[in-house]
Amino acid sequence: MNEPIYTFGVDVGSSNIKAVLMSYSDTPVIIDMESEKIRKRNPEMVADMLIDHVLEKNNLKYSDITYLATTGEGEMLQRKRGHFYSMTTHARGGVFQNPGSLTVVDMGALYVRAIKINEEGRVLDYKMTGQCASGSGQFIENISRYLGLAIEDVGATSMKSVSPETPSGICSVLAETDVINMVSRGISTPDIIKGIHLSIANKIVKLLSSLNATSPVALTGGMAMNTGMIDAVQELIKGSKLNLEVRAHPDSIYAGAVGAAIWGGYRHYRLMAS
Repeated sequence: MNEPIYTFGVDVGSSNIKAVLMSYSDTPVIIDMESEKIRKRNPEMVADMLIDHVLEKNNLKYSDITYLATTGEGEMLQRKRGHFYSMTTHARGGVFQNPGSLTVVDMGALYVRAIKINEEGRVLDYKMTGQCASGSGQFIENISRYLGLAIEDVGATSMKSVSPETPSGICSVLAETDVINMVSRGISTPDIIKGIHLSIANKIVKLLSSLNATSPVALTGGMAMNTGMIDAVQELIKGSKLNLEVRAHPDSIYAGAVGAAIWGGYRHYRLMAS
C-alpha cells in the first residue's frame, strides 16, 4: 500500500486556472480546490499566485508537495515536476468525479472532445470538434457578453426558453452574425441561449455517435457546470438512437486539475519502483 503524499494539479485554461491539492495514496482524497480568472494577466504569474494561496491556506510549503503536475497550457510553469496531456487528465478526473464512467466529454473553452475510456480512466479513443467551430465555451461567453448576460446566469436563462432558435452558422463568426440577426428580429434572450445550447449539444451528440460511446458519460470542463447545457445534451440524447446516461459533477471545471494530481501521484510511485 502506498504511503500518502501531497500532490498538486494545476490546469491552465484559456480564461481560468484551476488548482487541486490532493492527498494521494491508493485512495486519493481532495484536500482543497481553487480557481482564478486570468483577466489578461500573465498566466504563469496567476498560476504561481494560486499555488501559493492554496498552500498557505492549508498551512503547507511548496517543499511539502511531492509532485506538482500541470495540464492544459501549464507546461510554462517553472515549479512543475511533470506535465500531462489534457485528454488524459480530463479522462482520469472525469472518472474520479463520476465513478464508473466509460466516456468523458471535455467541454472546454476552445473545443469539445469526446473520450472513450476504460474503468481506470485510460484513453481508448477520442473524437473532437475543430477550434473554429461554434461549439465551445468561448462562443457561449462571447454571446452572453453581447446579450448583456452574466455567464453564471446563462444556464437558468436557457431553461426559461419557450421556442428556441438555433444559429445556422458552422463557424463562430457566422453563428455570431446569426445571433445579431435574431436580436434584431426580436427573438428573446432565453430562446437565443437555448438555441445555442442545442446547437452545441447537437455537435456533442454527433461526437458521441461517431465514437460509439459507452455509457455512463461524464461531462467535464466549464460548460459542464451550465445547467442549460446539460439539459440540452440530455434532451438531444433522449431524442436520438443513443442509449446513454449523462452525468455532470458540480465541480466538473476541476476535472483536468484533479486528473493531473492523480497522474502525478501515480507517476511518482512508478518512478520510485523503477
